[in-house]
Amino acid sequence: MFALVAGLVLCQPLPPPAAPGDRVFPLTLAAALQLAGASTLDVQIAGRQVEIAARVFDRAKLLWVPNLTVGTDSFRHTGLQQNFAGDILGSNRGTFMAGVGPNLVLPTADAVFAPLAARQELRAREAALQAVTNDVTLAVAVAYFDVQQARGELAGATLATTKAEEVSRRAEGLAAGLAPPLEATRARVELSRRRQAEATARERWRVASAELVRLLRLDPTTLVEPAEPPSLTVTVIDPACPLSELVPLALANRPELAGQGALVQAAVARLRAERNRPFLPTVAFRSVSTNPSGSLGWGAFGGGPNYRLGNFAGRSDFDLQLLWEFQNLGLGNRARAGEQQAAHAAATLELLRTQDRVAAEVATAFAQATAAAERLKLAEPTLKDAVELVDKSLEGLKTTRRAGDLLTLVVRPQEVVAAVQALGQANADYHAAVGDFNRSQFRLYRALGHPPTALPAVAPNVSGK
Repeated sequence: MFALVAGLVLCQPLPPPAAPGDRVFPLTLAAALQLAGASTLDVQIAGRQVEIAARVFDRAKLLWVPNLTVGTDSFRHTGLQQNFAGDILGSNRGTFMAGVGPNLVLPTADAVFAPLAARQELRAREAALQAVTNDVTLAVAVAYFDVQQARGELAGATLATTKAEEVSRRAEGLAAGLAPPLEATRARVELSRRRQAEATARERWRVASAELVRLLRLDPTTLVEPAEPPSLTVTVIDPACPLSELVPLALANRPELAGQGALVQAAVARLRAERNRPFLPTVAFRSVSTNPSGSLGWGAFGGGPNYRLGNFAGRSDFDLQLLWEFQNLGLGNRARAGEQQAAHAAATLELLRTQDRVAAEVATAFAQATAAAERLKLAEPTLKDAVELVDKSLEGLKTTRRAGDLLTLVVRPQEVVAAVQALGQANADYHAAVGDFNRSQFRLYRALGHPPTALPAVAPNVSGK
C-alpha cells in the first residue's frame, strides 16, 4: 500500500544549491516523520495530559482506602463547665494523647462509579494523544512537501532562466533583417521575469523551510534541504480503493471517535452514580478519641487535674456509620441526575458530529488525492514536452529559410520566448501537482486514522521511472 517513486529524473535539473552563508540541514522524509513524534511540543503536552488522567484514575481507585492521621493532641480546660445534671462546676484539668487515626468518609456511589468514569477519561486522553500525533505527523509531512515543491519550482525556474539567457543572447546576435530590434527587447524582458521568478521560488523555499524547522524544533537559522528529489511521489493509499470502503475504515480507526466514545461512557458512569446516589449509603469511619471528630482514634492517653499529666494507658475510640443522604429532600439528587443526563446527551451528539466530520474529511481528502493524481498524469508529459519545445525552438532559432528573395528564420524569437514561458508554467504546474498529490495522500492517511508508526521507512524505497 505504501510506495515512493521519483518521476522525471532524466528531464528535471538538479535543484540549485543554497545561497552562500546558508546553514543547510539535509533531511529525509523518514527522518522528518520520526522527529515529528519525538520533538514536537503538541505531542509532549498531550502525553502529559495522559499522565494527569492516569493519576486521576489511580486516585479514583483508592477512594476505599482510609486516610491515616498521625500526631499528638493536648487539651486544657480552666474555669466553669456544666455536668450532665445541669450543675455548674469549676474544673481545671488537662489531657494528652499521642497516636494514630484512620478516617474515611466515602459516598459509595463515588467509590463504585468514579473509577469507571476516570478509566474512560484516561482512554479519551490516550486517544487524544494518538490524534495529536497523527495531526503533527500530517503537519510535518505537509511542511516537508512544501519544501520539496519549492525546491522543484526553484530548479525549474533556474532552468527557465538559463534558457531565457540563451534566447536573449541569440536575439541580440541576430543579423539585421532577420528580426526587428523589438525581439531583443522582448527577450530581455522575459529574462528579467525569469530571474524574478527564480528569486521568488528561492524565497518560498526559505519560508517553507522555516515552518518545517518550527514544527521539528530544529535550529531556526538552518535551511532544510530534503534528500529526496523534488519529483518524489508518495503513494500511501491505493488510489483505486473506492470511497465506500474508506469511510467505514475511518469510522473504525479514527482516535477522535474512540476518544469521544470514551467520553460518552464516562458520562454514562457519572449518570449512573447520580441516579444511584440516594440508594447507596455513605460509609463514615472516624477516629473519635480526640476533638474534633476524625482526628486520633488509638494511642497513649493520659491526664489529670490542674497541670498534672499521668495515668497514661492505651485508648481507642472509633465510630462507624452508614448514612443515606437525600439532597434537598431528594430534589437535589433529581436535579444532579438531570444534569448528568443532559451531559450524556451532549456527549452523544458530539460523537455524532465527530462521525460526520470524519466522513467529510475522508471524502475531501479522497477528492483531493484523486484530482491530484489526474493532474499529475497530465502535468508530467506536459513538462517533458515543454522542455523539448524550448530546446527545439532554440535550435530552430539558428535555422533560416528563403522565401523568394527574403531570408527568414524558421523559428522567430517571440516563439522561443513563448516556449520559455510555457516551460516556466509547466514546471510550476508539475511540481504543484506532485506536492498536492503527496499532501493529499498523507491527508487521506490521517483521515483514515492510521497511526504514523504504521508508515514504513521510506528512504530506501525511492526509485526512478
